Amino acid sequence: MNDNIQLYENQPIRSAWDEEKEEWYFSVVDVVGILTEQETYDGAKNYWKVLKHRIKAEGNQLVTNCNQLKMKSPKDGKKYLTDVADTEQLLRIIQSVPSPKAEPFKMWLAEVGRERIEETIDPELAIDRALDTYLKKGYSEDWIHQRILSIRVRNELTAEWQSRGVEKGKEYAILTDEITRAWSGMTTRQYKKLKGLKKENLRDNMSTTEIILNMLAETATKDISAQTKPETFEESRAVAKRGGKIAGNARRELEEETGTSVITEKNAAELNAVVTGMIEAVVNDKKED
Repeated sequence: MNDNIQLYENQPIRSAWDEEKEEWYFSVVDVVGILTEQETYDGAKNYWKVLKHRIKAEGNQLVTNCNQLKMKSPKDGKKYLTDVADTEQLLRIIQSVPSPKAEPFKMWLAEVGRERIEETIDPELAIDRALDTYLKKGYSEDWIHQRILSIRVRNELTAEWQSRGVEKGKEYAILTDEITRAWSGMTTRQYKKLKGLKKENLRDNMSTTEIILNMLAETATKDISAQTKPETFEESRAVAKRGGKIAGNARRELEEETGTSVITEKNAAELNAVVTGMIEAVVNDKKED
């Protein structure tokens, strides 16, 4: 299953897509928390615990037979088993929650399912929707195009890792750390700390130059792996270091030419503020002319 974060009115809902069953699974706690407007994650968990007991007492096995999947906790970022529900189960749960958001949420749920099916038929729609999401968040079009390209590069790399027997999750994270350390001089965690990030995606908070160098590192790793065909995880780890080193050399040469560091402490909010300021300045200049 592929982990995802869906957004409902800018509130995150942890979810997973089952390729075989072509079905979404949603974190019940996240949905209940939104519908009942709980202020804390623990509050949402307690509400669901009581509601689940009540539904079970009513004899409804459809809901009480919810699956559990490991998902990142919004509290500490670690993965724990949490109740998840498919669309049918979630609709039944929503009926048991007195909330003015119930009907709008049902419409959103149907839209999410429809969009996923459409994207399976026409993958370009996923790109279009990603473009629209980033635009709404205030990113520049140039940055967005680089970011979308970086997603493609990342997918090509993980496909190569998968073909070499690298396991998703921990092993992907270790190899990613090796690549990041080799080109930036920091682990992923250290890089995020520099930018003041916690749960946010690091790539979403990179400058255009940072994204390009990260893409170079991942592309080089993928190409080297395809040529050398590593058979063990440790061999793939060595390849990750080699790929990252290529981008690291490029970073150092660029910094020598410009006299400034490529790595920036600025996160998305700060980077977008700079871009917005530049755009406003240009607009004001044109008005004065």
